[in-house]
Amino acid sequence: MSAPTTRELKSRAQKLKPVVHIGHDGLSPNVLAALDQALADHGLIKVRFTDFKDQRKQLAADLVQKTGARLIQQVGHTAVLHRAPATKK
Repeated sequence: MSAPTTRELKSRAQKLKPVVHIGHDGLSPNVLAALDQALADHGLIKVRFTDFKDQRKQLAADLVQKTGARLIQQVGHTAVLHRAPATKK
């Protein structure tokens, strides 16, 4: 992803509120399904780590791997993920 695109996504993400919260259940199938649906609906989302705060970097990497999204930014307990919409055939 190019630097101008990344900057534009970071700029858009500043106005967003977290859509998915990672709590005491961690990366449960329900959380992953909600995350996948949010990425499909919005493309650019914020994820808030309410629990597992000491493991947030590893969890963000796991989210990227399991959803096919890109980690745009991680600040504090919040990560910004982006996944381009699927092309229709």
